[in-house]
Amino acid sequence: MANYNRIIMMGNLTRDPEVKQVTSGQSVCRFGLASNRQFKNKQTGAMVQEVCFVDVDVWGPQAEVCKQYLAKGRSVLIEGRLKLDSWQDADGNKRSKHSIVADRVTFLGAGAAADSDDAGYDDFSAGRQEEPVKKVSSRAAASTGEVALKDDAPFEDDLPF
Repeated sequence: MANYNRIIMMGNLTRDPEVKQVTSGQSVCRFGLASNRQFKNKQTGAMVQEVCFVDVDVWGPQAEVCKQYLAKGRSVLIEGRLKLDSWQDADGNKRSKHSIVADRVTFLGAGAAADSDDAGYDDFSAGRQEEPVKKVSSRAAASTGEVALKDDAPFEDDLPF
């Protein structure tokens, strides 16, 4: 049987990130993430807001970067996998919760920084040796509403779309 465990979630930090060192010397950063969903209740017609809270763990060098640049309220896009933690509380009751182990954390613009021309996306990927995502000037996108991206070979083609 094939298995696939992947999650992409965007939201705001509910608390400042905390970084700890595990016994192997590797850093782990944990923060809370809240993602909102708004929908119309079909029975009452009222708008309902639903909030999903989840903890996020970021490992390795990316953990230090998250600690340096993230703070409560900051918007992020998380890509990773779900993990189920189980334990017994002090009363002997079985407890469990899901968390996200992040492979990629994309810092989204926040506050006054989002209004500047540089307010693109900052991308820091765990364990990846690739260049950060290119930033697109908001002026270029605002003039036409579209951003023209040219693919490098071998992806360049003459398709009509």
